[in-house]
Amino acid sequence: MAVLKAKDAKKMSTEEKKSKLKELKMELIKSQVGANKTNAKTREIKRAIARIMTFTNQEVKTK
Repeated sequence: MAVLKAKDAKKMSTEEKKSKLKELKMELIKSQVGANKTNAKTREIKRAIARIMTFTNQEVKTK
């Protein structure tokens, strides 16, 4: 499932974030094909993607 807590995303390395982001994007595509409307699963996947991207952008800004 796509549940990803902020503290878990913060602990991930850069490579882990990239692989998880790729995995979540594929999962999002698969869930959107199965359902015509946005459902809870799709919403949670989008939130997880946003969390990973947020922490990735914060790393870039601090360096």
